[in-house]
Amino acid sequence: EFKDFIMRGNVIDLAVGMVVGTAFSGIVKSLVDDVIMPPIGIVLGGIDFSNLFLTLRHGKTAGMEYATLAAAKADGAVTMNVGSFINTVISFLIVASAIFVVVKLINTLKTAEKPAEEAAPAEPSEEILLLRDIRDSLKK
Repeated sequence: EFKDFIMRGNVIDLAVGMVVGTAFSGIVKSLVDDVIMPPIGIVLGGIDFSNLFLTLRHGKTAGMEYATLAAAKADGAVTMNVGSFINTVISFLIVASAIFVVVKLINTLKTAEKPAEEAAPAEPSEEILLLRDIRDSLKK
């Protein structure tokens, strides 16, 4: 019974989709972190989004201004990582757009494969029905 469950097409398709999706998310993360965000940071005045954070509570060293997120974490500070969130949102938008394009393409291919269903004959107009009644009356 388990073998039948595993060998069904849907389960295998889902497994392949998960593997491809996991690999794709790594590619998108690298695209956002390494290709898209650095030029945006330069355009916005040299902002490094990976180090864009707010200190909510200082760590061991009270009142210290942290130059990097790593320094804040090393000191035990509590931070709100705004830059990381922006990177994640951009990654999500790229993945969602890619999935939308793939689904749109699949739907287009599915509709192209379907044979055109024969159109149902149109209902005859009232004039045609009246003429048929007259014809049938004359036959009698």
